[in-house]
Amino acid sequence: METKIYAVRTTIGRERSVADMITARTEKENFEIQSVLVPHDIRGYILVEAVNKTEIEKSLHGVSHARGVVEGEIDLSEIEKFFEPKPMVTKVDAGDIVELVSGPFKGEKARVVRVDLKKEEITVELFEATVPIPVTVQGDSIKVIRKEEHESEAGD
Repeated sequence: METKIYAVRTTIGRERSVADMITARTEKENFEIQSVLVPHDIRGYILVEAVNKTEIEKSLHGVSHARGVVEGEIDLSEIEKFFEPKPMVTKVDAGDIVELVSGPFKGEKARVVRVDLKKEEITVELFEATVPIPVTVQGDSIKVIRKEEHESEAGD
């Protein structure tokens, strides 16, 4: 049976929980939903692949933070970019404030000192350290908390 892709509107910041609830309900009640995608670049929406819109609407019944299915289908060519892996380091600049999300310094906050695009590594200085010691981590082990304003972006 042919499937179609639909966008589901959610509360911003609750995309993952809505996707998890749809997945759990689909497994329990056998809705004809094939996949659920939570694109990081789109806030307030998730993408659901199903045989029809009605199946998604049934799976959303009673799911908090789900705001409904957007009218119309989404063509696969419109969302292919979400399946291409992008190195995390391309979104990070020297001076940014980050939190380490894995490794021995998990939970620590730091300032980015250097970004190595080829190795996909980021060198940071931890805030809590008595002496600033540069620590090099993989790009996927950090989360940007605050982007540092650069002179070209500052309003003069």
